[in-house]
Amino acid sequence: MPVLKVGIIGAGEVAQVIHLPTLTLLSHLYQINGICDISLPTAQHCSHKFHIPYATTDPYKIINDTNVDVVFVLTSDEFHAEYTIAALRAGKNVMVEKPLTISIPAAERIIDAEKKSRGRVFVGYMRRYAPSFTGSFLREVASIPRILYARVRDMSGPNAFFVNQSGTFQVKPDVKDIPAEASQARDKLLDGLYREAFPNASVITDEMKKYCRFLGSLGSHDLSLMREALGGSTPSSIEGVSVNDPFYSAIFTFSPPPPTTTTTTMTPEQAGRSFSVTYESGIDTIPSFDAHLAIYGTNKRVSIQYDSPYVKGLPIKVHVEEVNEYDEKQVREVLSSYEDAYTAELTEMYTCFVNGKEIKTSAEDALEDLRLYDAMYRKAGISSMIRA
Repeated sequence: MPVLKVGIIGAGEVAQVIHLPTLTLLSHLYQINGICDISLPTAQHCSHKFHIPYATTDPYKIINDTNVDVVFVLTSDEFHAEYTIAALRAGKNVMVEKPLTISIPAAERIIDAEKKSRGRVFVGYMRRYAPSFTGSFLREVASIPRILYARVRDMSGPNAFFVNQSGTFQVKPDVKDIPAEASQARDKLLDGLYREAFPNASVITDEMKKYCRFLGSLGSHDLSLMREALGGSTPSSIEGVSVNDPFYSAIFTFSPPPPTTTTTTMTPEQAGRSFSVTYESGIDTIPSFDAHLAIYGTNKRVSIQYDSPYVKGLPIKVHVEEVNEYDEKQVREVLSSYEDAYTAELTEMYTCFVNGKEIKTSAEDALEDLRLYDAMYRKAGISSMIRA
């Protein structure tokens, strides 16, 4: 099998704790040839630690490197569109961490660039590649004749608690290593994306910015997972949204269309039947990671529980409660695999890039999340800041 040559843009936490160790373990599939970060000492640290040939502060050195097949965009969200588009124009495949970007127009620019490129975009929604999700969870959900209700929950404790115990010993850049002009360029880019996300706003408040960033970070995991689990559809309506930083919630109504592809998880009996979904998420200081998706039928409940991805080897379990043939409550716990979601994700990505397999977490798929966020903005109290 050919080994894909990788260039990394962004050497922060997600690179040091997740992607660099995983790519190293997958050395039969990937070879890291260059790494870039706004902090040269940080990039050099990663270069030495992971035996990467060179470190740079110039992202375009990575993008234009003829010895790079896949560009990993692991920067902060506001740079995702710029570097993804540049890499596509250079004919490279791109792995961009979620969110794809934070505005619909920016996502549309990425999709347009992809159509003109020989490269493809893979968005890093790793929870959707976890073997327990793609295996036992979707299989159990498909056996529910009619979904009556679903719940999406993600109460995340402080990342530092888990990262510090991950055994990856990350380093953080010194503020002195970051040029002042770089911070100014970042702020300008971010301001433009906010104006695209809230195009009719007379004032873009801190509340709006926090909500936008929250949905793009923690929220994107849950809502993207929700869409796939419920047949790839989006809510037919939003009944309510609560914006109360750092906690957010919503109530959706789903009216799934009839299944039209082999990838849908909905049966004909499930299709067209409306049901409610509650979403609740927030970040506090309690060192507990409670992320799960639960789906309820008449005689069966199925849930999948995710643990912190920053500690390898923590199992992702599927829990089933049902009524058996004796009218008794029966409880089962299913573990499809101990393989972590990131390893499964990058293995799948290899197959997509090398063999041309369809990418389920594509840019077009990620655009559906941004459209859902836009609808949530309008339903939330922040809509008062938006002109008619």
